Amino acid sequence: MNTHHKFLFEPGIWLGEGKVQLSVSEDDLQFFTRWNIGKQKEKGVIDSSQEIEIKGLQDKSKNLLIFTPLGDDEFKVELENENIGKVQGKGVIRPKLIAWEFRSLDKVFEGFEVYELLEDGSYFMHAEYINKEELRTQIQGKIWKKLTS
Repeated sequence: MNTHHKFLFEPGIWLGEGKVQLSVSEDDLQFFTRWNIGKQKEKGVIDSSQEIEIKGLQDKSKNLLIFTPLGDDEFKVELENENIGKVQGKGVIRPKLIAWEFRSLDKVFEGFEVYELLEDGSYFMHAEYINKEELRTQIQGKIWKKLTS
């Protein structure tokens, strides 16, 4: 994948924070995230992990994501976590945007994530997901590359 984006394409740690809104609650919850992006492997495959902590909840959730190029501006994404198992989706890369979506015929889990590149190299992110119980999650925040010391 030929891109000028640093997020996903340069190994390292990305940190983020923002708010989560669940359809079962009227309150906005604060979240923190930590991405660990691995080095590109053979055929441009990128392994990454993401930890998400929601303020006030005990458990952190952990996602494993694998990004596989499908050309210069498209990719396949595989997401795995203990709640939903494995799902696959497709994504696109644009000069100021990285986005992907998951769709399933059985509606077990589907949704999308959009990362918009900002002037300072950080990203505004927006995501929406729905599960088979039709519980909707909306996420909005910002991520930035952790400075190495």
